Amino acid sequence: MPTAGGSAGAVENLLPLALSRPHDAIASARSLLAADPAAVEASIAHQAWGIGLRQLGDVTTAVRQLRTALRLAEQSGRSEREADVLATLGATLGRAGRSREGLARLDRAVELSRGALTGRVLLRRADVLLVLGRHREALDDLRAAITRLRRSGDQVWEARSRNYRGFIQLALGGTRRADADFAVAEKLYAATGQEFEYAEARQNRGLVAYSRGDLPAALRYLDDAGRRFAAVGVVWPDLAIDRCGVLLAAGLSAEALAEMDQTIASGAGTATKRGELWFAAATAALAAGDPAGARERAERARRLFSAQGREWWSVRSSMVVLEARYRSGERGERLLRAVVAVARRLDALGASESSAAHLLAGRLALDVGRSRTADRQLDLAGRHSKDAPPIARSAAWLGKALRAEARGETRSMLSACARGLDALDEHRLTMGATELRALATGQGAELAALALREALRRDDPRRLLEWGERWRATALGVPPVRRPNDEQLVAELAALRDVVRRLDAAPDPSLERERRRLEKAVRERALRAEGGALGGVRRLPVDELIAELGETVLVELVEVDGVLHAVVVRDGRTTRHEVGPLAAAALEVERSRFTLRRLAHGGPRGAAYRGPSLEVLGTRLGQAILGDAQGLLGDREVVVVPPGRLQALPWGLVPALADRAVNVVPSAAAWLRARRFRPPSDRRVVLVLGPGLSAGRTEVLRLAEQYPDATVLADGDATAEKVLRALDGAWIAHVAAHGTFRSDSPLFSSLRLDDGPLTVYDFERLRRAPYRMVLSSCDSGLAKPVGADELLGLSSSLIPLGAAGILASVVPVNDPATAPLMLAVHEGLRDGQSLAAAFATARREARGDPVADAAGRSFVALGA
Repeated sequence: MPTAGGSAGAVENLLPLALSRPHDAIASARSLLAADPAAVEASIAHQAWGIGLRQLGDVTTAVRQLRTALRLAEQSGRSEREADVLATLGATLGRAGRSREGLARLDRAVELSRGALTGRVLLRRADVLLVLGRHREALDDLRAAITRLRRSGDQVWEARSRNYRGFIQLALGGTRRADADFAVAEKLYAATGQEFEYAEARQNRGLVAYSRGDLPAALRYLDDAGRRFAAVGVVWPDLAIDRCGVLLAAGLSAEALAEMDQTIASGAGTATKRGELWFAAATAALAAGDPAGARERAERARRLFSAQGREWWSVRSSMVVLEARYRSGERGERLLRAVVAVARRLDALGASESSAAHLLAGRLALDVGRSRTADRQLDLAGRHSKDAPPIARSAAWLGKALRAEARGETRSMLSACARGLDALDEHRLTMGATELRALATGQGAELAALALREALRRDDPRRLLEWGERWRATALGVPPVRRPNDEQLVAELAALRDVVRRLDAAPDPSLERERRRLEKAVRERALRAEGGALGGVRRLPVDELIAELGETVLVELVEVDGVLHAVVVRDGRTTRHEVGPLAAAALEVERSRFTLRRLAHGGPRGAAYRGPSLEVLGTRLGQAILGDAQGLLGDREVVVVPPGRLQALPWGLVPALADRAVNVVPSAAAWLRARRFRPPSDRRVVLVLGPGLSAGRTEVLRLAEQYPDATVLADGDATAEKVLRALDGAWIAHVAAHGTFRSDSPLFSSLRLDDGPLTVYDFERLRRAPYRMVLSSCDSGLAKPVGADELLGLSSSLIPLGAAGILASVVPVNDPATAPLMLAVHEGLRDGQSLAAAFATARREARGDPVADAAGRSFVALGA
């Protein structure tokens, strides 16, 4: 580190230090100035001090330091010194929003400089031009700068120039050229020990990954950059902005908004950066479904950008304001004209938002009956480059689909819908995390809805089934990327279990904070998982489905514009039946679940319950969710495929289904896959007893008598690692343990074991789930609907891992009443019945006792 009172050469080292370790540079500059150095050395010290302050976000004080540095440089009579300070001052003024004055200083610096110094000045002028959105001019400056700096052997400044050029290449859509520049910059920074700027290069490589649609890689780069910024003591608002973009692309809009609002509240960032923070927060609010909040934030950003003369940013902010007005329900010619005008300006500026602007203009034009304008705008929205990331291509295909629909070109419309969903498949399969894959499907909902409406208009039930399946539970179609050898993840999950176990014993704020920290660490590690080779996505083969069904009847419930339709497949024939409003069905589901909860915990033998009988509730429920389709079921086995919003439905309550085997699945394709799973040859049985169950011990002991060779884990042996080892690939597993469903973070839903909770993240470490699994726990069958029609929860996580059948509850259950039910289910399994058939038999035997009856109706058989 440079020291005060050193030679001029040593003092020069203060300048790179100010960028790499600003706190150290400021301290050294203070020390040097205390010794009253000559004008040249003093100018350098004040310049380093100013740069350090700017890096730390205090631009106002930085400008004062740099003006002092300039005055001293002029006193020294050295033009090179004066040019260098002018360039730093100009760049800093630019970041303070005083772009005109900053560019004037930089132009003068170019005139005074020669050779490599000119390269350094050009780089700083490019920085201001970049802030203004004048990308082409900035690119010209950087090309000239790199040539000069490479010839002179100035590695640090060449790296900076490449870093900037990469950033501009990226803004102009050249991801390969951008990554090449960032990679060279990263290498040069590492070679010269530029820690802060090395972190910036890592951050920018994250941006490239994001632009290519590789979100896990983007998160890894950005997280690494964050650790490196923290190591040098810098809060870098650009990192929060970049993370916001990645989180939005991943469908994590609420998290993106929270991160931006937190960054804004911290006061971080220069004047120019504040506008960009508000802009990012506005886009996050829009994605999070808060158009009023988005409009307010975008207006603030737009005012800042306008005052700073930043047209590129200002127009983009205007687009967010217009989108927010549309999302708030505004329509009409006035809004259409405004959107068309902004779309033109975005085209002229080369902004990436132009396609979305044309799409919005097309929608508005359709709404007011301006067919020619709509056709033109949707045509523009449908244009995209081959190199565009999958999400952008999908949006372009949506524009094409809407245009074809408006023209009455059905075949083209369906083709565009399929191509758009194909692009999203590509995007989804780049991710290894179950959560990200599920959320990604939400972006294809409108494409799927267009095709569903067309199938409904033609009254074509087979197409309704095909398109209903096209974007339903696709994330469950492939297993998550397993992390069996991730020692850090295993350690964090073990630590989380220990913390939760201690919290259960006694509340402690410090332990609660540690719990949140560990959950955040586990989740972020999962989000960074790469997709890997997953073999693509297989569509539902309807003919194979029909052949596999045989005598079984399939009922798939499809929602189109808020109305529920039942597609029934029976004896090879597919029919459609309109059921009624989805909202009415959801209300009946909640009423039924409320009643079952009351019966489970309403006092001895359910005596406290005074509402309608279960038969009355079941009849209402059946009519609301199946309607007339109930008449087609006969006495056969049934497979039901409900939409995500109705997944917590107690199907055993419906009279038409109460006495038969019913399998519930998130998609017909999932049922077909589950049917084809083969049981393990060793017929291994695992029985697990968690702590704190009033009747669980008797249940497990009785089951152990039925399965004398079973592995029994209880009384301290039911720990996560032992249970996971035993479950892996078992024939039948029965877990009697308290269950917890986490609606706020469903992948932390858990079963309580002796050493703490066993979460979905633990289950995802299994090589293969048990072939059949019985979870006699409260809420173990619950899942949170996310994305288009995906489910996140305990039982849903087991399906892609190879579980053919799961028995789980969708409400809290009464432990003593559940035990006999479970024993009866296993009797049926040992007799060779399917899980659904064994459960139906056990449920019938529970009749006569209201609490036992309620327990029987609280479980569902998932899978096949």
